[in-house]
Amino acid sequence: MQLRTLRGGHRLRDGSHVTLSTLISSLNSGTQWLHRIEDHTAAVKALAWCPFQSNLLASGGSDRSIKFWNTCTGACLNSVDTGSQACALLWSMRERELLSSHGLAENQLILWKYPSMGRMVELTGHTSRVLFLAQSPDGCTVASAAADEKIMFWQVFGIPEVAKPTTKTSFEPFAHWHSIR
Repeated sequence: MQLRTLRGGHRLRDGSHVTLSTLISSLNSGTQWLHRIEDHTAAVKALAWCPFQSNLLASGGSDRSIKFWNTCTGACLNSVDTGSQACALLWSMRERELLSSHGLAENQLILWKYPSMGRMVELTGHTSRVLFLAQSPDGCTVASAAADEKIMFWQVFGIPEVAKPTTKTSFEPFAHWHSIR
């Protein structure tokens, strides 16, 4: 079981081999369950909090589905059959897009357009189940790690913006000296 802290002091408990996720809230008097989500029919493997809608949570699992939850009401907003086990989920920080990683039979990554959940692109290259996804600080590059013992880098969410050089005008006495920090 993992316990993740979310916005607003809420925590999300999920298990790698259970078919439910539980949104809980920490109060001074103890722990209060907000919602118990049991709509997955196999192990829940992936959770991703939406960066542009604070009450939207995506979950994926061994039942080959990605589900979207309203965390205020506990309602399932949508469910999409992905065709294979959903192992990891990652939202774009720039666009309304969701990246999912999968196991058999293709061991691929799929980029989805939200909310239509149309497939934008499928990325292949791993030879085994893709277990983890991590996004770079600039929000463009994604690293994927799989059971094939490989880490692959993908330019998924756009091209990083190149910082424009700035000219620095200063009237400080040592303005033309260069420092290492």
